[in-house]
Amino acid sequence: MPRRAFDPFANFNYLLEIDGITNAGFSECSGLNIENTPIEYREGNDDITPHKQPGLMKYGNITLKRGITTNPELVTWLKTVMDGDIERRSVSIVLQDELHQESVRWNLREAWACKWTGPDLKANASEMAIESLEICHEGVERQ
Repeated sequence: MPRRAFDPFANFNYLLEIDGITNAGFSECSGLNIENTPIEYREGNDDITPHKQPGLMKYGNITLKRGITTNPELVTWLKTVMDGDIERRSVSIVLQDELHQESVRWNLREAWACKWTGPDLKANASEMAIESLEICHEGVERQ
């Protein structure tokens, strides 16, 4: 059955691009959000309800999770920050349709790695060893 214009997309069909290079294999991508912190103020002759106006914009950190592989690229990116050389990159999260065509793209501005978390290792479990990388950024734009 063909897709209707108002059908939502599935959340499991996505790609991550870092500096234009597609990085697949992430099992989870979360934290895509924008928030405006309102400023409340009140004038002396107003009633007890404060006025509100837009304040600072806040962009949530993106958390990526994947099974650990021998590719050290993500940890190396974080190591550049630890060494004092913040390597800011262009990052895009690309949501695809059922035919693997690009449907929605979120571009992150001035992104850099800010946190890495290793796997929880358990001798009695039969799970994949998952690492996560948190990416800070200074803005998001939906295309």
